[in-house]
Amino acid sequence: MKKLFLLLIISINAMAQSPRQDYASMGIESSKSWIDIDYVGDGIIGHKLDIFLPKTSQAPYPVAITIYGSAFFSNSSKANCFKDNFGQTLLQNGFAVVSINHRSSKDALWPAQIHDVKAAIRFIRGNAKTFSLDEKFIGITGFSSGGHLSAMAGVTSHIKNTEIKGLTIDLEGTLGNFTDESSHVDAVVDFFGPTDFLTMDSCGSSMVHDDPKSPESSLIGGPIQKNKKKTALANPMNYVNKDNPPFLILHGNKDPLVPHCQSEALYKVLHNTKVPSNLIIVDGGGHGPGVMIDTYYTQMINFFKAEMNKQ
Repeated sequence: MKKLFLLLIISINAMAQSPRQDYASMGIESSKSWIDIDYVGDGIIGHKLDIFLPKTSQAPYPVAITIYGSAFFSNSSKANCFKDNFGQTLLQNGFAVVSINHRSSKDALWPAQIHDVKAAIRFIRGNAKTFSLDEKFIGITGFSSGGHLSAMAGVTSHIKNTEIKGLTIDLEGTLGNFTDESSHVDAVVDFFGPTDFLTMDSCGSSMVHDDPKSPESSLIGGPIQKNKKKTALANPMNYVNKDNPPFLILHGNKDPLVPHCQSEALYKVLHNTKVPSNLIIVDGGGHGPGVMIDTYYTQMINFFKAEMNKQ
């Protein structure tokens, strides 16, 4: 576990580079872009987003919001959504890509991170005309912890406040200048995001998520098994309802960090609630390798386009 955790920290530190420097080496082809827009207006790095417009279609452009994975430890890794051609594929297929930062677990505890995501969605709607965005379709996608936040944005669409396990949670927040705008998303693509933190160790993870310093314990603010009610507030399965947008979930069955049981459990709840959803378990896929490749990007594009055509 210590080796896995050390590798995770090293990779996260490598993420925290200048986005301009990162983007310069990625060969992104866009018709126009804006970097480091403050979507809240408070000047912190965790509230910056980038917008890239495609070359392949005419404005206004359907939107794909992308959220990086960092085990919730990074507040400045939005450029990573263009590694492995993830964001580029969306751009090449006519989507405006909005890559967002969010506060890390070191900056603020849950639910601050979903407040950030919702604020970014509201900002996009409030400024759609300015950036040539088509607010009729806003899809969201992310990987690992970004997959979790994408799923949370989907299952909590239209839910501002609720009660889980006797605890009240504000899911919307009041960040930014566009609180009158909707934070609803039209489709979700979740790449190997965690769901039920409490079962991650018992269903096959090589990393000890019950550890007091694990990503999940750090997000909640204490050991997850000793704070089960608080942990339940971060479980997207607890918010699933019939009004959720459609889901596409992808997960490798050899993922050593987030076991694929996490996606299977989420899919089961979505399916039983009759939310349109599809689960793809990638044989031999790891925590990114074998999953974040063109084959499954094509599945994402086809899914987004199908849902866009329904709007």
